[in-house]
Amino acid sequence: MSTFQPGLVHTPVTPFKRGRKIDYDTYGKLLEFHLRHGAQTLALPMHAGESVSLGDAERQALLKFAIGEIRGRAPVIAHVSDSGTGIAADRARRAEASGAAAVVATTPYYWTPPPAMVLEHFAQIGAAVRIPFYVFYTPQEMGGTKLSTDLILKLIQRLDNFAGVIDSSLDWQFMINILSTAQRVRPDFQLISGTEYMIPAGANGATGMFSSLAGIAPKLIGELYAFCHKEQYDKALPVQESTAALWQAVKKTGIAGIKGAMRAMGRDCGQPRSPLDLISAGNYAKLAAELGAMPALGGEPRSW
Repeated sequence: MSTFQPGLVHTPVTPFKRGRKIDYDTYGKLLEFHLRHGAQTLALPMHAGESVSLGDAERQALLKFAIGEIRGRAPVIAHVSDSGTGIAADRARRAEASGAAAVVATTPYYWTPPPAMVLEHFAQIGAAVRIPFYVFYTPQEMGGTKLSTDLILKLIQRLDNFAGVIDSSLDWQFMINILSTAQRVRPDFQLISGTEYMIPAGANGATGMFSSLAGIAPKLIGELYAFCHKEQYDKALPVQESTAALWQAVKKTGIAGIKGAMRAMGRDCGQPRSPLDLISAGNYAKLAAELGAMPALGGEPRSW
């Protein structure tokens, strides 16, 4: 199997209409926006795309729509996570049949199974497909379930298509241990940053990055990734600081903050679905003012 290198991965939000139905017209425009503004790969629907608020049929329809709209201009990584192993494995099969270039899954939602069952969960998902399979490690969202070097090595032994770990733990020791140990067994094993804190991830060997902020500031994110990809961390530092300031501004209201920031930049994708909070008029005004005061966003695209 040839090595798939995701590079800079944009993770689009899912636009909703007033009735909270998926707005496919806006989604088409959003995908074009990401393609025009530096997305080397698209991953969807990730948690920024409200994957856990989408029904199974909606997720399948969204993936098929995206692959049809993109028309091979960039690879698509399909997010197939579920608390049920069989459900996630079936999603992976359907994603491969729809034309996804790779699949990604987190540890099980809600459940906190012991390591042997986490291994079995991932092994069954990965074995369901022939395309590359990635594990997304996001312990801050999946409390109680930890990944270990031993588990990763056992998964490599079980799966020829286990391509790497997408890490959002920001745990330097974990990243170093996983990559250095895994690459002794599988030299092309990849570490990919699951957040926009690319300097520490890149310094520890990450070769790609997932970004939800790319829908707000694609030039800033593209510049950060380019500097880190070239290991020019001195040049990346001020860009990283600006990116961190943007993240601090939007994270106060979660997905609503990301969507609110996109609306402030002229790309309205609606409000999140329940049970996520909506962004109030007052909080939106504060966020828009905060973004307007950020020099780093001065050259970013406005509107579509």
